[in-house]
Amino acid sequence: MADIIQLLPDHVANQIAAGEVVQRPASVVKELLENAIDAGASQIKLIIKDAGKTLIQVIDDGKGMSATDARLSFERHATSKIRTAEDLFSLHTKGFRGEALASIAAIAHVELKTKQEQDELGTQITIEGSELVSQEPTVTPKGTTIAVKNLFFNIPARRNFLKSNTVELRHIIDEFHRVALVHHSLAFIMYHNGSELFNLPTSNFRQRIVNVFGGKTNEKLVPVNEATEVLKISGFVGKPEFAKKSKTEQFFFVNDRFIKSAYLNHAINSAFEGLVKDGSHPSYFLNLQVDPKSIDINIHPTKTEIKFDDEHTLYAILRSSVKHSLGQFNIAPVLDFESDANLETPYAFKNKAAAMPRVEVDRSFNPFYDEQVSRGSSTHYKKEPAVQWESLYVGLESKGTRANQNFSELQFESDNEMQSMFDDDASETTSRSTYQFQNKYIISAIKSGMLVIDQNRAHQRILYEGLLKSMTVKEATSQQLLFPLELHFSITETNILEQLKEDLEHTGFIFSEFTEDKISITGVPVNVPHSEVSIILEQLISDVEQEVPDSNFSAVDLLAKSMAKSLAIKSGQSLTFTEQEHLVNSLFACKEPNVSPTNRIAFITMGVEELDKKFM
Repeated sequence: MADIIQLLPDHVANQIAAGEVVQRPASVVKELLENAIDAGASQIKLIIKDAGKTLIQVIDDGKGMSATDARLSFERHATSKIRTAEDLFSLHTKGFRGEALASIAAIAHVELKTKQEQDELGTQITIEGSELVSQEPTVTPKGTTIAVKNLFFNIPARRNFLKSNTVELRHIIDEFHRVALVHHSLAFIMYHNGSELFNLPTSNFRQRIVNVFGGKTNEKLVPVNEATEVLKISGFVGKPEFAKKSKTEQFFFVNDRFIKSAYLNHAINSAFEGLVKDGSHPSYFLNLQVDPKSIDINIHPTKTEIKFDDEHTLYAILRSSVKHSLGQFNIAPVLDFESDANLETPYAFKNKAAAMPRVEVDRSFNPFYDEQVSRGSSTHYKKEPAVQWESLYVGLESKGTRANQNFSELQFESDNEMQSMFDDDASETTSRSTYQFQNKYIISAIKSGMLVIDQNRAHQRILYEGLLKSMTVKEATSQQLLFPLELHFSITETNILEQLKEDLEHTGFIFSEFTEDKISITGVPVNVPHSEVSIILEQLISDVEQEVPDSNFSAVDLLAKSMAKSLAIKSGQSLTFTEQEHLVNSLFACKEPNVSPTNRIAFITMGVEELDKKFM
């Protein structure tokens, strides 16, 4: 039998390896930015076109590479970061595997320009699908410029699975945030399709957070600092009242590298327990410094998951540090057992000794004496004769002969209002056809049995179809606000709302100003309370980020679902009989009354036969 196992060609092996390293354009951005940081750059520019599908370019002013290093950097497992296996346990750099550039070059057109400071000329290399096209000297400034064009040009199946430009750009911005936040000593600039999205100068950590997420973020931050032998924590957490529906402002950095850890995230949630509402997530920007030998960051292709030697100790330190900061800055209620006693004593009595209270008791006092004189006083009082108490019982008969007295002559007060209220309620119950159960379900009688409606899902369906109609017909009515409502969001959140601005206006919103971190609203839909506008928009942003609509997904549909979810009657809300009937009638006037906008059952029916079986 012939041998059937054979070695794969290098270009095929590189394409397979690229599937682990490069999942989408954001993966390329992450690897190139980390290489620029390892090169010692002080300023890094990121240029994106068509959400990275056409061009991803990173320009840095680092130390650059020689001609030999430039060529070797595109070979598999070629790296300057490690020499031996032991180096994996004392890493202080970002990219270290030596697979990133080789994997990227296997599935894209790559052009590299690099020059060291002492060299007169730099090196330009062009590679297409792992094949070297050219390598020649060139004139270029100090540092490295790498351009990745036509990503996945030779893997059309992978390219077809990419999402819309909006979604892919959001992933790129997320990676940009993760790198730029922790490296606040470096300057970052990001462009997309020729427009500048971010221009972040060198700053401290707090200023970098404010520059990324908007000026309003500054008042939300509470500093956290703790240094132990095991762990050093520095950074900020958000105040509980600014907790968000989404997890977009949650960042853990371990040794200046972004990580994801559900275990450590639970420690933060535990510290905020009782301070944030259910369904809301606190913000945090925390940098953890640990011994590189105590962690393993080589367990995941994206290097965002880390294995700690002693997670339980880190959990306890992190939780207590956050709780201490919240209490120290009067964010969480605390009990102070070290109050100063001088603060509780008037200043004039500071040096005075406390006088012992005197309690005097008249031991000769007898309430049955006719006359009594109080000691220490000349006041005399005359007590009524004690025998008079017997007069209270004069006329009472001992044998209870009057016990058989006729009580028919007694009259009772009547409450006409209470009687009429019960009469009205009784007349209503005889004619009503709906009942509310547990302030959650509406029960209605039908010919075949019984109808049980989930009031929240039913109202979502009613609002959803109404919002879709108003957005499609574009004839929504608005109520003008006496004073404009100003809401503050991060740059990313503002971009999401700006893309949905036209659809929001069709629902009844009127916007007067759109800036990087502020939105002014002068009109809202008629059925939207003024106090819930910010909640609705935050929920909308959260839905857009979590549901990740692709190119064939309707933004109008997502907007209608999100607003219906925010405005619908909640479970636990009591409804009057008229409201119950209106809800039932409106539900069955919908085109799809059976399910909610999220395809969940809105009502069930229970026939008489099914009820009879329960009693058999």
